[in-house]
Parts: sequence; structure tokens; C-alpha cells
Amino acid sequence: MIRNHEIDYRIYGEEMQYVEVELDPNETAVAEAGAFMMMDDGIQMDTIFGDGSQQQSGILGKLFSAGKRLLTGESLFMTAYTNIGYGKKKVSFASPYPGKIIPLDLGELGGRVTCQKDAFLCAAKGVSVSIEFQRKLGTGLFGGEGFIMQKLEGDGLAFVHAGGHVAERVLQPGEVLKVDTGCIVGFTQGVSYDIQFVGGIKNTLFGGEGVFFATLRGPGKVWIQTLPISRLASRVLSYAGPGNRKEEGSILGGLGNFLDGDGR
Repeated sequence: MIRNHEIDYRIYGEEMQYVEVELDPNETAVAEAGAFMMMDDGIQMDTIFGDGSQQQSGILGKLFSAGKRLLTGESLFMTAYTNIGYGKKKVSFASPYPGKIIPLDLGELGGRVTCQKDAFLCAAKGVSVSIEFQRKLGTGLFGGEGFIMQKLEGDGLAFVHAGGHVAERVLQPGEVLKVDTGCIVGFTQGVSYDIQFVGGIKNTLFGGEGVFFATLRGPGKVWIQTLPISRLASRVLSYAGPGNRKEEGSILGGLGNFLDGDGR
């Protein structure tokens, strides 16, 4: 039985994408706060607790659903966009940083996808957005960005955002893929997730890639991003302060910093 609103969509752009969602009369899409870009006249905005999938439940159920979102670093509230006019209306949501928007048809992906905690952008009303704790002790202690993840459930369309380019892999039963913990965008429910020690003194002390990486074991589909937002932020911060610019160790690099005014 289909319980999610059925929506049509189109994704525009290359590096800074946005998704345009087409709503029939009385259809609704929900989105994270700050994702809105533009919409046609005739669409009504409503702030709701949680993800809107439990609007018929009591106040305690709504508060519990919304409260779980705080653990993933999201707001207690989401915004619902409903077409209250006649004919089709469009509403668009933009990506928050350079990367790709990934459409997920949950009905074709087994009804559930686990993704990184800040990946969710928008979805058809009825899609449940909750938290997914990694249960193993090692994963919890050393999983980093992969410890608390988001769980998208339902049979409708959801859209997640990833940084840089996105690689999609289909893992066969027992096939293992080793990934930097921050590069995981999401995976289907058949994929098991764990943390593995890199190993080796030189790798641990001088490798520069972290002490642990994630292992994804099939069967199932996984999405991997080339530029996690944490990696982008740390690189920007390393150049933020005076004297922090590095030009491959060149003497001319220091002169260039002085001449362009950034070496003050």
C-alpha cells in the first residue's frame, strides 16, 4: 500500500545543484530548514514537528519523533510545502555546498536507506526521517561521522545531498568495500557497516588518512562522496588565518602571499 505522496522532480545544475519538485493539487513535500529556494504561487508553507510522517499521532509521538532529530544535529522542525491551488505547482530546494543531489526511490530500494546525518535535503510527505545508531562498540567509539546516521524509511522519493562527485556501487553478497568514514553518503538495508583499524605503525603515525576506516559488506547498494563537508571545512580553516597559506614550500610562494595582500 502506497502511503507516501507521489511527486515528480527534475534536478538542475552541475556543481551547485537544485531539485525542482512538481506537486499535484494537495500533494506535499517536506524539507530541512534552509533548503528552500523558490516556489510557485499557490503552494502553502507549514512548519511541522519532525518529518511529517506521524502527523496523526499524539503530541508525545510528535515530540519523540522531532526530538530524535536533535541527535543528528538537525532542527526540531521541518517545513511542509503543499499545493493548495489548481493544476501542477513547482517548489525548488538547493544544495547547501558544492556536490550532487541523489534521488532515492525508497520503494525500489527495499523501503529503507541509511545515510550520513546531514545528507537529507527533502522528500515526499510520508517518508520517515529518524536516527540510526551503529550498535557495535568499535563503530560507536571510532566511527566518527558514521556513528549516528539518518534512516530514511517509506515507499516514496527522498533526496540527499553529497559533496563533490558521487560514486554508486552495487555490492554482491559478501563483497567488502573499505571507505573513509566521512566519504559514506548512504547504503541500503542489506549492507552491514563496521569500523576497521588501518594497521601498521607507519600508517597510523604518518599516513594522514586517519587510524580507522569503514567497511561496507554486501549485498546492497552504496553511495560514496569524494568531498565530505568536514574535509572541505578543515581545508578552508587551514587557510583562514594570516600566515597559514602554504604554497608547496616554495620561496616564491611567500613572496606571492605578500604581493597579493594575503600574507599580512
